[in-house]
Amino acid sequence: MSETIFALASAPGRAGVAVMRLSGPGAGPALDALTGLPRPAPRRAVLRRLSAGDGAEIDQGLALWFPGPASFTGEDCAELHIHGGPAVIAALAEALLTLGLSPAGPGDFTRRAFEHGKLDLTEAEGLADLIDAETEGQRAQALAQMTGALRTLYEGWREQLISVLAALEGEIDFPDEDDVPDSLSDAAAAPLDGLIAALTTHLDDARRGERVREGFAIALIGAPNAGKSSLLNALARRDAAIVTDIPGTTRDVVEVRLVLAGFPVILADTAGLREAADRVEAEGVRRALARAENADLRIGVVDVSRETSLAALAGHLKPGDALALNKTDLAKPQLAAPDGVAAFAMSATSGDGLTGLEAWLEREVQARLGHREAPALSRARHREGVSRALDHLRSARASLARGPELASADVHLALRALESLTGRVDVEDVLDRVFSQFCIGK
Repeated sequence: MSETIFALASAPGRAGVAVMRLSGPGAGPALDALTGLPRPAPRRAVLRRLSAGDGAEIDQGLALWFPGPASFTGEDCAELHIHGGPAVIAALAEALLTLGLSPAGPGDFTRRAFEHGKLDLTEAEGLADLIDAETEGQRAQALAQMTGALRTLYEGWREQLISVLAALEGEIDFPDEDDVPDSLSDAAAAPLDGLIAALTTHLDDARRGERVREGFAIALIGAPNAGKSSLLNALARRDAAIVTDIPGTTRDVVEVRLVLAGFPVILADTAGLREAADRVEAEGVRRALARAENADLRIGVVDVSRETSLAALAGHLKPGDALALNKTDLAKPQLAAPDGVAAFAMSATSGDGLTGLEAWLEREVQARLGHREAPALSRARHREGVSRALDHLRSARASLARGPELASADVHLALRALESLTGRVDVEDVLDRVFSQFCIGK
């Protein structure tokens, strides 16, 4: 990190204002060379003319100076707020290259902040999620993680593990000392039980945090011509799927992204469930069943004018799913929903009854993804780390009766698994994967 890096911190393209960010030991000298004037007071914006090394004026803009360690990256930083024309940006970048600065790669600034202890790995990931947030639910979750919600939770578990480890190793290191009770390792049983329960609860969240980041999956399933594509279009408020009266029109999965209750939702229209007439339709039915099985929620769509329409859904709806009794403009619904499945009489074509289904979906998404007291696991990396820690804790609890040495080894492994989540353990490939997801300039 001896290099001084620079990058556009604002969005690329033509704009009223662009922000060029500099970080590293050469940030101050570069600022001096560009302005030809004394460095501004820290964290104060001043108007400066910016010139290249040959004296040619580049632009007039605001210059800000952030001496380390009181900066985002923890090292000397500067920002130049210039006019956002492509030619201005290119000229400034060329001048910085001439001064010996290097273009930043994705996530370089945030990685330097991590390396200087300005934020831990979970907070860095929260920052990346906040930049990518498209819905209110994503914003709230990312902001909580960026401000330390997961770090506080994991650090609390880490402190408890260190106390357990101290008790175990006290008995290992001083087995014959009078002031060290023989049952010292027995005192670790209750804390281990508490930690096992806490980690189990944290994992048993129906992947809530990951759903907020990636999208809550809803699958529309049913017999051909039940009205699945019409319902998709009605919920999406646009013609996303082709609708005809020819059975088997939809042969592949058609996805639409929606926002319900402030959370991202992936709504999927699927092929009609029936005995396939050819290999192409058979593949479509297979994909439909796979999507239904893996969805977070299923909406079975039936044509109320055809009793056989409900038979296609046999065994595919689960408690907590919904049944759309469609085409009430053609016939009165005479069909009953399976136990635990909410039923809605409606017409996807006319829109009658659609608001009831939409309101129910909003409530369900809010109930399943909404804010809870404990922060949610937001990434597969977190889930894998907590799972490893839990496995080692269970092994430690089982080993406790056989000897503190065995239990201590497992607690050490659990501790390492938790520390990998916040970045206390320097696992280079994990760091590369996390920071490569950032945009350049952050």
